[in-house]
Parts: sequence; structure tokens; C-alpha cells
Amino acid sequence: MKILQAYKFELMPNGEQRRNMRRFADTSRYAYNRALALQQESQKAEGGYIRYEEMAKCLPLWKRDMDTAWLKEPPSQALQQTLMDLNKGFQKFFKKQAGYPKFKKKGQSDSFRFPDPKQLKLDQENKRVFLPKLGWIRLRKSRDMECSIRNATVSLRDGKWYISIQTQRDVEEPVNPSQTIAGIDVGISKFAALSTGEVIVPIHSIRQMKKKLARLQRQLAKKKRGSRNAQKIKHKIQKCHIRIANVRNDHLHKTTIMLCKNHAVIVVEDLQVKKMSQSAKGTIESSGTNVKAKTKLNKSILDQGWEDVNFGGVLNEFNFS
Repeated sequence: MKILQAYKFELMPNGEQRRNMRRFADTSRYAYNRALALQQESQKAEGGYIRYEEMAKCLPLWKRDMDTAWLKEPPSQALQQTLMDLNKGFQKFFKKQAGYPKFKKKGQSDSFRFPDPKQLKLDQENKRVFLPKLGWIRLRKSRDMECSIRNATVSLRDGKWYISIQTQRDVEEPVNPSQTIAGIDVGISKFAALSTGEVIVPIHSIRQMKKKLARLQRQLAKKKRGSRNAQKIKHKIQKCHIRIANVRNDHLHKTTIMLCKNHAVIVVEDLQVKKMSQSAKGTIESSGTNVKAKTKLNKSILDQGWEDVNFGGVLNEFNFS
């Protein structure tokens, strides 16, 4: 069987490469937002949905426009992939699998993708990767890859650039050596209670950073809005939230690996986390009750990361034969 697997590494670009990647991310965001604006105008004018093939024809026109001639700087395929992402977002919306696509903001999910593997080169021995119009870039290689490259996505997070390389490889059908079946009941005081009697303790990553976040929020409230000092505090707050997410994801990944290795069948309840964590404030006409207690409960529920647990993806990563 063939499986897809992504490897994510931190990039170490020089000054010129860093500036180019920022421009590429900005142009990709501009193309996405402009295409979304055209879709909204077309729907308001009852012109219907603009298909990707028609929308892609706008890219050469935008590049020939003197006001947006800077769209020629990034690779053409990166902009085309941006329009494809918007098209996928609308397709999910039409199938009621996701909400209506939203405009992208600067500094949030800045990324661009290279879909053609022929344009990508990976030198694992010297720990570097070649990207179109960027050249060779050093990376922090934490593991070897023995797969064929399909595409690569470059993203910005907390001031650092990362590359996610999607690969494909052939593996034998995985067979778990264990024959046991385990049922899992998730909770707050106990992250998971197994039918075998085993209990997994929660990590509570938000509680670990609660005091530091509160202190930084108080400092931010005293700073002038938009000032350089306020931006410094916001950057520290962002690093705290990234730390919280990293700790939670590490705990979830290690837990799911352990469970999948030790049990052939895992039964997990299908929780509606979004509904469980809804606010209890109610409306003006009908106010809610026990709002403060429900707020604490909602925060504890979201701190567990139940919606991020994926046993299927973990099973595909291992070959138990």
C-alpha cells in the first residue's frame, strides 16, 4: 500500500532569502484575498461561482497591471496553488463540510506551496533544500527521509520559517502484533480511562502557562496600542501560546502512538467538542446560569485537545508486520 507522510523541518535562510519568502507569502495572500473578493462580487451580481480554470486566467492579467506587477516575483505555481486552496475551500463549503472562506490577515497562516517535485532538490547529507527562486536553504534536519518527494509547503510561525515536505512511499499492509481491544473514555481530571483499567494523566498545558500569560496580559494593557513595546509583549504572548500548543501536541502524539502499538482495535466515543464548549451566557431575554463555572469547564475541555486526536493517521505511520 502507498501512504503519504509529511516531514517538517525548520529553515535557516539568509537575509535575502528571508525577505523573498516574506514577499512570496504576501503575494500569495494578496492573490487569495483578491480571488475571494471576485467570488463575492460575482455571487452578489448573481453571476454564480467562478471556477478555478476561469479564476486562474486572471493571474496573467494581474501581473501585466502596473499596480500589481510585483506578482511576477514569486513562482507562478505558488500563486496557482493559492487559487486551488480557495477552490477547495469553496468545494467544502458547498458540501457543508466547512464554513464560508474568509479573507486572510497578515501574520496569520503566512505560507506558500511548491507543487512540482521536479523543481525541488533535497541534499540530506549537507542538510539543505533547493527551492525555486530561493536557491539552496539550510535546514535543521532531525530525521532522514527515504521517500519520493511530492510537494513542499513553506510557512511562517512565530518569526521562524518551516518547510513541510510531503512524501509518498510503499509499505506492506500493517499488522498489529496485539489482539486486544480497548475502549477509551476521555475526561478532564483523567485524560483517558481505558477499559483495561489503565489511566492516562492529563498534562494541562494551559494551566502551566496561566500565571505567565496573565502577567504578560497585564503588561500589554499598560502599553500604548500600536507601539513597539506593545508589539514586543504581543510577541511574548504568541510564544507562550505556541509553547502551549507544542506541549499539547507532543502529549497527544505520544499517547496515540502508545495506544496504537499496544491494542489492535481502539473504540473512542465521538464527542461534539464544539457543542460541549459552547458559552452558557445565553441571550439578553434569557440569561444563562452558572456562567463562571461553565467558562472554567469550557477552558478545561479545550485544554485537553480532544478534537486533535487522530488514531487513523498514527496507524498509517507504522508498519507492525
